[in-house]
Amino acid sequence: MTGFFNTTLGLSYGWSWFLATIIGILVIALPLMLAVAMIIYADRKIWAAMALRRGPNVVGPFGLLQSFADGLKVFLQETIVPSAANRGLFLLAPIITFTVALIVWAVVPFQPSVVLADINVGLLYVLAASSLGVYGIILAGWSSNSKYPFFSAIRAAAQMVSYEVAIGFVLISVVMWAGTFNLTGIVEAQKGLYGFINGFAFNPLLFPMAVVFLISSLAETQRAPFDLTEAESELVAGYQTEYSSMSFALYWLGEYANVLLMCTLNATLFWGGYLPPFDWAPLYMVPGIIWLFAKILFFFFVFSWIKATVPRYRYDQLMRLGWKVFLPLSLFWVFLVSGVLMFMRVGV
Repeated sequence: MTGFFNTTLGLSYGWSWFLATIIGILVIALPLMLAVAMIIYADRKIWAAMALRRGPNVVGPFGLLQSFADGLKVFLQETIVPSAANRGLFLLAPIITFTVALIVWAVVPFQPSVVLADINVGLLYVLAASSLGVYGIILAGWSSNSKYPFFSAIRAAAQMVSYEVAIGFVLISVVMWAGTFNLTGIVEAQKGLYGFINGFAFNPLLFPMAVVFLISSLAETQRAPFDLTEAESELVAGYQTEYSSMSFALYWLGEYANVLLMCTLNATLFWGGYLPPFDWAPLYMVPGIIWLFAKILFFFFVFSWIKATVPRYRYDQLMRLGWKVFLPLSLFWVFLVSGVLMFMRVGV
């Protein structure tokens, strides 16, 4: 696209690159916002079906416009800032959470060569950017000047840090096997396993890490059964208790954008990303973005299924799982994968 603006419109390279980047950002961000609205609707429908209820069914055909009605409602509400709150940080916190949820999508490959920023350290960028989300949560709890939101923010920070450590070691195993930090390279490395299947999850050595990553991504996004940051009987509504109007909506949108991101990372890192499930030529006629979206929707269904059926953990159980089970297991798996790779190299 940069070349198109440069040659066709006669713009300088700098302006051509700037316009191409802005268009690329909008092409990703605008559909993502629409997708967030629709998956909130899908989430509620899945919960309702599993509880033998109807879910949203009034606003629009089949209730499809319910999310937009809810968005309009919060947009028209008054933004209330508690009198004792730190006003600047109170308003900045949801912006940080929402922005961080968007910027990670810059390195997600939707098809071969269809990625906004195809950087060599894409996976490190994902880890660095996603870890910034904890600042929005901490600032929300502290700036509210209220005990319950602050308690929830501390819980959320401890939870995110404990599971990010496990996720980091899981990703080290993936990087070692793929031989690259580039997300497109990781997807391509999953092609043709056993000569007919695509995906690291079908590798017996990496399948346990796929399971650990899926569970850790639930905890990372504070989804049930790890939604201790919103435990109603203890924390009222978590770190966003004092928020209203669009500031509350930004947390809601950021949470679901993070859920979509984690579904995408599960699909990209372990299940072939934009590759079809089988390495069979006719399947490659389907655009890669269709395969990626199908896998994202499957993992989102799994997220909703778990939320509708699994009871909430106690906080001590959540932390024990992160520090005493997943951390030692993922660290051991780093040594195991590296040992297998060294043995294969020596054998060659």
